[in-house]
Amino acid sequence: VVASELDDAALIATIPRASLADCRALAAEAAQRHLVSAVPALDALCRRFKGFGLTHRVPEQIATIEALAMLGGQEAAQAIARLIPERVVDGPGLADAVSAAAKLRVRLPPDTVLTLLRDAEPGIRADACRCADWCREAIPVLVNLLDDLHGTVAAAAACALGRMGKREGRLKLTQLLRETPTPEVIESVSPIADEECIVLLGRLARTGSGLAMA
Repeated sequence: VVASELDDAALIATIPRASLADCRALAAEAAQRHLVSAVPALDALCRRFKGFGLTHRVPEQIATIEALAMLGGQEAAQAIARLIPERVVDGPGLADAVSAAAKLRVRLPPDTVLTLLRDAEPGIRADACRCADWCREAIPVLVNLLDDLHGTVAAAAACALGRMGKREGRLKLTQLLRETPTPEVIESVSPIADEECIVLLGRLARTGSGLAMA
């Protein structure tokens, strides 16, 4: 199948039964065309392989997740929000799905958020933090993750707490502003910034770096 030669309707119709050789090109083509109407087809392709990814990443599912992340928007976010709690993508591929959920700021069910925050994989815990800033049930777990042995997880937990207006993350966010500032850290510290944070933000704004706009 030459994905670029298919019209929109044919492309969408081909995706659910795509072969291993064609799935990535078809999914990527749908994303490049911004075909929101392809979301159900991508969802169906991913569901074909439920239960097959317990020990390895399934290429068809990864292609689907990547395409949904590229598409963005409410429909793609809702698809991700269904695939993760239903464990359609599992095993090693779960990290890709949670990463896409973090990128799209997907609102996952509270019990799913709590499970992901306790996952053994640091990358999943960090991305789960980025999906947790609306979930009040997650606050105690996020506070505990401030002491996570993996710095990326602790930073993500602090950012989530900051966005929720919880001052428990302020010390970690202040440290991040001093040592490794990012747009995410700047956004997250704003709701709870004290005088020290404001001074640090002012210094960053005057550096002329790429962070000045943030």
